[in-house]
Amino acid sequence: MSEHFADRLMAAVERTGGPVCVGLDPVVERLPAELREASAGEALAAFGQGVIESVADVAAAVKPQLACYERHGVAGLAAYEATVRAAREAGLLVVADAKRGDIGISAGHYAAGLLGPDAIGGGADALTVSPYLGPDTLEPFADAAVAHGAGLFVLVRTSNPGSDALQRLRLEDGREVCEAVADQVVELGDRCVGDSVYSAIGAVVGATHPEDAARLRRRMPRQVFLVPGYGAQGGGVADVLPCFNDDGRGALITASRSVIFAYEKRDASVGWRDAVRDAATAMRDELALGLRAGG
Repeated sequence: MSEHFADRLMAAVERTGGPVCVGLDPVVERLPAELREASAGEALAAFGQGVIESVADVAAAVKPQLACYERHGVAGLAAYEATVRAAREAGLLVVADAKRGDIGISAGHYAAGLLGPDAIGGGADALTVSPYLGPDTLEPFADAAVAHGAGLFVLVRTSNPGSDALQRLRLEDGREVCEAVADQVVELGDRCVGDSVYSAIGAVVGATHPEDAARLRRRMPRQVFLVPGYGAQGGGVADVLPCFNDDGRGALITASRSVIFAYEKRDASVGWRDAVRDAATAMRDELALGLRAGG
């Protein structure tokens, strides 16, 4: 994993035809009946394998949510490991959605456990991190990412309704908290810009705040935006367009429930893998059409 993360990501988006990231947020009780006959760990691993096989030529990346695996203990972590390996074998990039944020040695341990060849599953391609203990907490993660050709996505403007209570607070210098964090991300990311002109240090910016996304895009032209909120959370194509640069690049749009549980809204005669693939394909095509129209 020596090639620059952002360069690999841009190549994957080009290869698959769209900036699609499928979020793996598996809930055992919602998995297809055929999988629920196995243990939780086995069911999670089988579901991840099935989703990966279904979207491998449609999505650029998958984003396993660590909480969905960790709640099942050792068996869940084994399923996460199997999922990371399966995704990498299928040519998909892996964004570990862990939202880690800690200081010093603890941050270093978190980074070592999730990034790099000795990490779980051989390491994710990127990791989500929280900046709210201060910029020094990001340094160990950034060091690990740079060392292993991986990436970070720093929480800047999240899609949850309660984010306004903190992220839009106004500081004495006139900036909002999310803008101050954005400026820190730019400073941190300037040291690891790839040939694609994008940094390995990106930002999480939700689809549910398109006006804020437009402001933050101007503030962070070299950051890749990881964009949650599309699909089940209400975000659509028009909402995510401000996350892209003028050339239609620079954002990775993630959808979880609307894709991985698409079979719940389909006729029983449609296999669950086909339903997942159809939903991911529709998302890719919608984004591609919106980007062409927006350009």
